[in-house]
Amino acid sequence: MGFSPKWPYTFFLMIRILGTAIAALAGLAFGSFLNVCISRWPEGESIVLPRSHCRSCGRGLAWWENIPLVSWIALLGRCRTCKANIGWRYPLVELTVAASWAAAAWRGLAVLGAPESTALSVYDEFTFTTVKMALCWLLTGIAALDAERLWLPDWLTLGGAALGLLVSAVRFSVRWVWAVLPLHWSLESGLEDHHAQVFDAAVRWMVGLILFPVLILLIRWAYSTLRGREGMGLGDAKLMLLLAAWLGLSHTLLAFFLGVTAGALVAVVVLAVRSARHHAEPWHLTKLPLGTFLCIGGIISALWGRQIIDAYLEYCGF
Repeated sequence: MGFSPKWPYTFFLMIRILGTAIAALAGLAFGSFLNVCISRWPEGESIVLPRSHCRSCGRGLAWWENIPLVSWIALLGRCRTCKANIGWRYPLVELTVAASWAAAAWRGLAVLGAPESTALSVYDEFTFTTVKMALCWLLTGIAALDAERLWLPDWLTLGGAALGLLVSAVRFSVRWVWAVLPLHWSLESGLEDHHAQVFDAAVRWMVGLILFPVLILLIRWAYSTLRGREGMGLGDAKLMLLLAAWLGLSHTLLAFFLGVTAGALVAVVVLAVRSARHHAEPWHLTKLPLGTFLCIGGIISALWGRQIIDAYLEYCGF
């Protein structure tokens, strides 16, 4: 028996659209707050006080200058007083968080109308959607910091990894004990099969925690050995630990592939342009924010990883 009620399609669609719209608006608000954090964290400033102000002239912003995305467009990307440029990072961060939260909510709310839904599947989808929204917010901030400052602070990467470990451990624990709770609905498989599935998922998750940081460290060591200089910071290994803690083995592998591919494509373009310029620094000394591309891959994997992986397996005939 399905867990979801027999809602009319139009009513269910309205609930799904409304929930998605609310998530998008919340994403704009949290994206605006994230911009404050990104601006102040590197300087060691409080993210609470003083109130929002122009980073150039110091003037406090009026309430209508703090409306996410709208204010940037209304001000044409410049301070109303000193005309200093307000970078593209501000609307991009707000749009990224809003779009990722809307995508997560739209997919997550689909479970309410699925006839085969159970209490366990509703719980899974609700927690997974919440996890995806939190991860996308965190990765957006890390991506912006690395793009602007080439900075991956330990308290964000290792702190985010610790939080991911806690969240994933709680999810696995709840799934493990769910089957023995005195509920009125039943699992599709028996208790033994259910525990075997959870155990298998937990093992793969722990393999990812070890594999991906070690992979980055090996690449770093190989580059350093061949070139005699560091080409990749330890922050990237810690970022991979964060991704593995939140995403698991298969989704982290996808995030790594997408991030490295995107970084390589951008590197080819950037290096070609710089090499064509006179008096430009040597191409092999150009620094690119690998962490930013890994974060982009992580966001894509968190939101659409299952569809991408399933499509790839089907294409390969598995």
